Amino acid sequence: MSVLIDLKNRGVRDVFFLVCDGLKGLPDVVTNVWPQTIVQTCIVHLIRNTFRLVSRRDWDAVKRDIKPIYTAPSPDAALAALDEFEEKWGAKHAAVIRLWRNAWNEFTPFLDYDVEIRAMICSTNAIESLNARYRRAIRARGHFPTEQAAMKCLYLVTRSLDPTGSGRARWTMRWKPVINAFAITFGDRWPGAETY
Repeated sequence: MSVLIDLKNRGVRDVFFLVCDGLKGLPDVVTNVWPQTIVQTCIVHLIRNTFRLVSRRDWDAVKRDIKPIYTAPSPDAALAALDEFEEKWGAKHAAVIRLWRNAWNEFTPFLDYDVEIRAMICSTNAIESLNARYRRAIRARGHFPTEQAAMKCLYLVTRSLDPTGSGRARWTMRWKPVINAFAITFGDRWPGAETY
């Protein structure tokens, strides 16, 4: 909670949405600090957890039958797809149905966004990968004499992801449609939305 208060004190005025992977209490804390935040579960984690509950011989059939749920154009279409999935697999994989029903309130906000936004917010994997690299670098060094030394280490790890800078243009082009979709979706809260 104190980290979130510190972010707010440093000028983070608004958080549009929070993508989390089941960390208990985090959604409540974030919505206490930023009440307009939309909480969404990580779709990749939800799918991954689905396959942990399914026997390997059913994976292909379940994969085919679960896809209409998370690619549905609307929450109503997704609910209809989940009902069809339950009719077919409910008796054999009741735990999967319970998993999706329990996560439903945090899953459905995902369906309200344009395809460009969905592609960027469906997972927490990118930040998890970056955090793993940070942990590996910190573990290798053991300790740091100053805070500046620690920040320099994290900066160098971040720079090592794209040492030549050639990926910057690719990422810029990938984010342009997303930024435009954000400006439309969150126009009243998006700073400078009128310029897009």
